[in-house]
Amino acid sequence: MKKWLMSLFIFFVLVISGCQQDDEVKPEDRLQEYITHWESYDYQAMYEMTAAVEQEEFIDRYENIYSDIGAEELKVNFEIPEQSDTEEENEEIASMVYPIQVSMDSIAGPISFDSEIEMKKTVEVINDEETTDWKVNWNPGLIFPQIKDGGTIGINTISSERGQIYDRNRQGLAVNESIYEMGVVPENFTENSDSEKEQIADLLEISVEEIESQLNQEWVQPHYFVPLKVVPSLAEKDLADAVSKIKPLTYQTVIGRVYPFGEATAHLVGYIAPITAEKLEEVDEGIYSENDLIGYRGLEELYEEELRGKEGIVIYAEKEGQEPVVIAEKEVENGENINLTIDIYVQNELFYALNGDAGTASAINPVTGEVLALVSSPSFDPNAFLYGLSSSTWDKWNNDPANPLLNRFASTFAPGSVFKPITSAIGLTNGSIDPDEGFEINGLTWKKENWGNYSIRRVSESAGLVDLEDALIRSDNIYFAMQALQMGEEAMVSGMKQFGIGEDLPFTYPIHSSTISSDGALDNEILLADTSYGQGEVQMSALHLASSFSAILNEGSIMKPTLLMDEKDGEVWKEGLISSEHAELLQNALRKVVTEGTGRAANTGSAEISGKTGTAELKQSQNQEGGQENGWFVGYPSDGSMIISMMVEHIEGNPDGSGYVAKKVADAINNLP
Repeated sequence: MKKWLMSLFIFFVLVISGCQQDDEVKPEDRLQEYITHWESYDYQAMYEMTAAVEQEEFIDRYENIYSDIGAEELKVNFEIPEQSDTEEENEEIASMVYPIQVSMDSIAGPISFDSEIEMKKTVEVINDEETTDWKVNWNPGLIFPQIKDGGTIGINTISSERGQIYDRNRQGLAVNESIYEMGVVPENFTENSDSEKEQIADLLEISVEEIESQLNQEWVQPHYFVPLKVVPSLAEKDLADAVSKIKPLTYQTVIGRVYPFGEATAHLVGYIAPITAEKLEEVDEGIYSENDLIGYRGLEELYEEELRGKEGIVIYAEKEGQEPVVIAEKEVENGENINLTIDIYVQNELFYALNGDAGTASAINPVTGEVLALVSSPSFDPNAFLYGLSSSTWDKWNNDPANPLLNRFASTFAPGSVFKPITSAIGLTNGSIDPDEGFEINGLTWKKENWGNYSIRRVSESAGLVDLEDALIRSDNIYFAMQALQMGEEAMVSGMKQFGIGEDLPFTYPIHSSTISSDGALDNEILLADTSYGQGEVQMSALHLASSFSAILNEGSIMKPTLLMDEKDGEVWKEGLISSEHAELLQNALRKVVTEGTGRAANTGSAEISGKTGTAELKQSQNQEGGQENGWFVGYPSDGSMIISMMVEHIEGNPDGSGYVAKKVADAINNLP
């Protein structure tokens, strides 16, 4: 009996002893708990599991360093070292060292390192009972091994160089060049400092208060250069001469964005400027900050991602008296250069031919589809947004009735009579127009009996029958209205769609889509008739009009318009629009428009020019008279090297009418090398 009781007692002791051993906290359990907090960025919980370390040093360092480097996807693994199986030896263990592997993503790319973490045994007496636990023996090397024995973590950002924009001749349209940071050296002011400040303020178009504010900054020393304003050129206001005469005024050269052709390419290229608070909300905060420049308008905005590039970042550890040690590095990626099909010589000639008139012009190569010019007039100086846009200039632009901030080449307009060759091609191809058949038209006006008070007016009376060639030469609205009514809505709409009217223009730069009418139909006789000669509700961009004329020169095909040199050119967008026989007929007629008809103003200079004039009346109703008139001319030289489409607003009252526009196009063609 006693033996049985003794055996039972020993059994319970062993069980209790075993339970106590199982309940004892193991160092790897605590380490795993610590790592869980670490991977969750719970620095407070981590701190509570460390031994003998200042809270501020621990928590603040983790928060600051991990935040600055953008630590994400943190993973920590550890290995359990081999342990002695002897119970006595295990009881004597006061610490355990575990190899760890740490990995994370950062703003400079992935970071990984191997280290060791020591778990120290702690013993606390609670209610006369000893409690054993384990804590992390922390040191800064667990953040990064490079700072285990002291040092700091630094970040160096290397700005990317913005890509440049070139034309087909490698002429820079948006380039990074030397610019001039104008400023003053305080100790160089003379006893006439007030007068000198006023002169400088007038030259740089800033206020004296702005100069004094810059001079009163805490960092300023008498011999320091104090920047005031950046300018793209010293030629402006003879700044170089002013520097030699105003003693405190000087400059230093820096690299900045410059738009060499200014207003001529402003709407096409756009500009960069400091990012606004509103813009900052629209973009990736991980890429942009409130101190960045960003593209606005045009290609600078359209290709912002490609042009901007990606900044380089170096994360490093630094100790006094030692070379920095790189922890992670992301190489800088400079922005891509954009090479355009634009020919700056054509662009400039068309812009200056418009001579400040409100209007637009486009030029294309009809065989390749390459776009040679996209012009909007009047325009603005894109350099001003970077180098000092005064409130008076901004107000002037915004209040100008001609609206220089409006990009007209991206817009659509009523084409007027330059649409007649398109109607001709549609009718010739579907067989509704017989070029040899003539209509007898009497007087200057015509209408159908059921049209009430509405009638169609033509420019001049005819002598005898009016055929297609005569109608094009004299720009006879009545002839085309009759042909459209004979053709019918279905054939006319179908033909317009074959020219791409009513669909998006397949072009890199966003151009408004041309439209047939407000609802895409021509189910009203008057609307159908008016559309035939470019009135009604039809709207087209200058680029689409130039492209449409290319069918006449390019064996019935319209090539997909291209803007980038690395785009595949010569790709057909629309084909089979007109036969070679009918195309030749139209070519002959368009030449006679210039030599005998409404386009005689273009019959100047050495170039033989063909084309079509047009006047679009902008009416609020069919019966309105005396409204705005826009003049058009779409023309090309005899070698067919380009087609130019130009529109000038408000030609009403101009005695030359659309001939005013035809002469501008002719002058541009004749001035080209």
